[in-house]
Amino acid sequence: MSELTTSIVGLDFPNEDKSKSSRVMECMLCRPGEMVELRLEPKTPYDQNAITVWSRRGVQMGYVSAEHARLIGKRMDKDEVSAIFQTMHRSRAYIRIRFGGGLPTLPDPVPDVPNYAPQDEASAAAGARSLRILS
Repeated sequence: MSELTTSIVGLDFPNEDKSKSSRVMECMLCRPGEMVELRLEPKTPYDQNAITVWSRRGVQMGYVSAEHARLIGKRMDKDEVSAIFQTMHRSRAYIRIRFGGGLPTLPDPVPDVPNYAPQDEASAAAGARSLRILS
């Protein structure tokens, strides 16, 4: 594996600068392809494999997801690792990581897909009737 996409977690937690920066806002300011920095944080009390994600402006954006942190941390010890901001989708943010040198490549964007199942005509008609009753 030379490249990996993973989520940034902990977006809702405050940074240690006491509300001078917002992780969510920092992610919103990042453009796809913008470099981010990964830092090992072995003294974090919750996870000795923790890796923080930092913007090029020096603001912490969150953490690499725990499911990938151990693998990425091991690769950071052995290989050259680079990371870029990939995307913000709804309330989640993602980074793209490349191992072994070079810059990560951005995959094609995934189009938004509605989160509902298609209705048959009878269900749609029943829903329309209930809306008329409420109005």
